[in-house]
Amino acid sequence: MSKRSSKILSRSDIIDLIADGKVIVIYENNVLNLTHWIKNHPGGDKAIYHLVGRDATDEMNAYHSYESIATFTKWKIGEIDQYWKNLLPPLQGGIYKRGKYDEQDITTADDFEMLPSRSKSLDDKLDNLSSSTSSSDDETASPVSSTAPSDDIFPKNYSAGYPHVNTVKPVVPQNTLITGKNIDQLFPLGNSEQNDSSKKPIVVDPKVLMTNYDNELTRKDILQLPALDYKTQQNLRDKYNELHDIIIRNGFYDCDLWNYGRELIKIGSLFLYAFSFLKLNYLTLSAVCIGMAWHQMTFIAHDSGHVSLTHNYQLDNLFGMIIADWFGGLSLGWWKRNHNVHHLVTNDPVHDPDIQHLPFFAVSVRLFNNVYSTYYDNYLWFDKAAEYLIPIQKYMYYPILSLGRFNLYFLSWSHLIRGLGPRSGKAAWFRYFELAGLSFFFYWFFYLVVFKSIDGWGNRLLYVLVSHVSTMLVHVQITLSHFAMSTSDLGVSESFPSRQLRTTMDVDCPEWLDFFHGGLQFQVIHHLFPRLPRHNFRRVQPFVIKFCEEVGLTYSIYGFGEGNEIVISKLGEIGKQCSIMLDATRKYDGDLY
Repeated sequence: MSKRSSKILSRSDIIDLIADGKVIVIYENNVLNLTHWIKNHPGGDKAIYHLVGRDATDEMNAYHSYESIATFTKWKIGEIDQYWKNLLPPLQGGIYKRGKYDEQDITTADDFEMLPSRSKSLDDKLDNLSSSTSSSDDETASPVSSTAPSDDIFPKNYSAGYPHVNTVKPVVPQNTLITGKNIDQLFPLGNSEQNDSSKKPIVVDPKVLMTNYDNELTRKDILQLPALDYKTQQNLRDKYNELHDIIIRNGFYDCDLWNYGRELIKIGSLFLYAFSFLKLNYLTLSAVCIGMAWHQMTFIAHDSGHVSLTHNYQLDNLFGMIIADWFGGLSLGWWKRNHNVHHLVTNDPVHDPDIQHLPFFAVSVRLFNNVYSTYYDNYLWFDKAAEYLIPIQKYMYYPILSLGRFNLYFLSWSHLIRGLGPRSGKAAWFRYFELAGLSFFFYWFFYLVVFKSIDGWGNRLLYVLVSHVSTMLVHVQITLSHFAMSTSDLGVSESFPSRQLRTTMDVDCPEWLDFFHGGLQFQVIHHLFPRLPRHNFRRVQPFVIKFCEEVGLTYSIYGFGEGNEIVISKLGEIGKQCSIMLDATRKYDGDLY
């Protein structure tokens, strides 16, 4: 395969394409137009929309194998010859007009010296892998010209296709770089009117109170992190890529399938105990065992969704769907669409569905403002229920998590019935397989086990509750890693490794407790390297710690008890801020009227 000639695209060219509604992503100095491919993306369209206008090299390398990269890099339309300063994706509120941009937003040689690609060139990868990628797949259908952008527009434009463009208001103004000079302007503290002794004291606007509180947390984050300028962040990226190369060379991506064989034996044993106790009419013991089996199955389904087992997309997802859907009653496709977004915009109150739990939980005061969720495509209303529940959320944390599985049933069915996953490409058949799987699960569990095998509605209800409450630990595990961490928006310059370490914590425990945590207590490592088999996380941890020491990033790791205390404290503090806001609202409204 001969080398491809590439057109050099200027920054203004790329902005014009995005203004036209193109899905433009930068990968290793190559400009990709993923507009026509995005509907086939197995991980969902939202994940890609969060990367529009950004250099997504680190994210794409972390989430995909070389074979997968060869698929979407077929949509290359040109290259850039300058260091790329990230644009704010339209999904996150970026608004662009053709032929109009701020001249100061153009990168110059004085601002940052052009750097070479950090790995093999794109064309070399395509040369080596083209023979192993079938051209008959939907994902590899004839792409647009490799030398010029296509004139086709899909969708027509972001403003018409996405009402959130006019709704989402980023904390950091579009494409603004946070520096020591503008931090006071971007994140001011205090109320100037109230501090002015020449004026009559006024009741503080509750929105100002909450903004000040959030700004104070953001300023603390900024002071604890390496500088957010592109030179510093590029150094983090370079060191992260060196770490990634070390992990690859040491074979940590190699998966010992016997680890999963042992887990299947454990899960099979739990099911055997559950059905044996059910036969003997020991209903509580039976329910606990089946709940523990579901708890353990979640970890295997998680790894399958990340293609961490055989690293074969179809095999891993087929295995994951059998585990998650047919025997667990949860949609793997829903989880993948949700989880991929969570990994990219971790702990962002507006974009990350994993911290959007109103009216039950709020981990950021920004959620008090009726924010528009770009994942759910609707408002997260801070309604009367939230006003009542958020102030007491620290007391409701465990009771609500104990019932979390019922909500996952709803989300799974909603995802499949609405057809939110890929409807074409290699993942299109997943939807129908999952619909059959969920139907089978509800038949064998709720009909054969609960209805046919248990006498009395009281016993049936108790069995369902005990089995589902027994899965609570996995919900605690998931929320523990993020609920207490930073929810700040630090703008478009922050690097991938910086964001993951800022928003994620690990749970420290002895190795024998890995059974209960599923290995996912190493969430920091998982967020840095999502495709890494979780049985190798402990082996990778020393390398990550050394990386953090070298670049000045904080590796947050707490014991299970201490981690729970921190989360409860965070929920209590946000609940307290909610009470303060509600009290200030009543006083402020009374002062106005």
